[in-house]
Amino acid sequence: MTKIAFIGAGSMSEALISGIVNSKIISNENIFVTNYTNQKRLKELHSQYGISFTYELDKLMQDADVVILAMKPKDVKQGVAKIQAYLSEKTLLISVLAGVSIESLERLAGKKLPVARAMPNTSAAVGESATGIAVNEAVTANQMKLLLTIFQTVGLTAVVEETKLDAVTGLSGSGPAYFYYIVEAMQKGASEIGLEPDIANELIVQTLKGAAEMIASSQKSPLELRQNVTSPGGTTEAGIKVLDSFDVQNAFIKCLQEAASRSKTLGDAISEELKVSN
Repeated sequence: MTKIAFIGAGSMSEALISGIVNSKIISNENIFVTNYTNQKRLKELHSQYGISFTYELDKLMQDADVVILAMKPKDVKQGVAKIQAYLSEKTLLISVLAGVSIESLERLAGKKLPVARAMPNTSAAVGESATGIAVNEAVTANQMKLLLTIFQTVGLTAVVEETKLDAVTGLSGSGPAYFYYIVEAMQKGASEIGLEPDIANELIVQTLKGAAEMIASSQKSPLELRQNVTSPGGTTEAGIKVLDSFDVQNAFIKCLQEAASRSKTLGDAISEELKVSN
């Protein structure tokens, strides 16, 4: 029977716990969670999902097949140090910590073991994450299957080389915020053209859902779908011309480039800090 231990009890841990419990891939009693001091939070997760919580490392880590690191990146050294003695070459160590490299995790663990990095986004909370995953060579085929199964409970997964995780972070990790940004603008625009906020919000949300479904299910590219809606001299063309005049498409390209670059910079800084502190 697979046992999984979460180190950290924040929103991402809860999203994954919810996905695992609802999909029944691991029995509730074999899901353990801990944090540093917030016992109230652990009791909330226990009450809602029927999982186990403890501050006793023996109880948390004994026979754990999977350990998920979900604390703040700045706490990773302290967190791994506490469980280091319990990690073995058979323990699948999964990190959802932005910027902490596989090499850094191996170094902190002090031994060769299966390590995976996963970059889900906040949509995991509603089971619609887009998660990038990278692994080291010690991850077995069975562990990879389990790893993908865990993260598929909260959405789509894509396995990439670790060097591509900064791009994944810039695209899908930060991606929800870009769409929220667009919705903010559409809400403001709707108000300016006389629509009530509640009506406008319903229309915007459904429009986003419909457009996403069209992209997912259609054989046509987004360019073709846009062209199909854009009749010459029509309303859509008038709106697109305004977006083009502000170079919005290139602004989004630069947005992704900058976010990916920032992810790399932050990751390099964390790696250097961990090297120095060791």
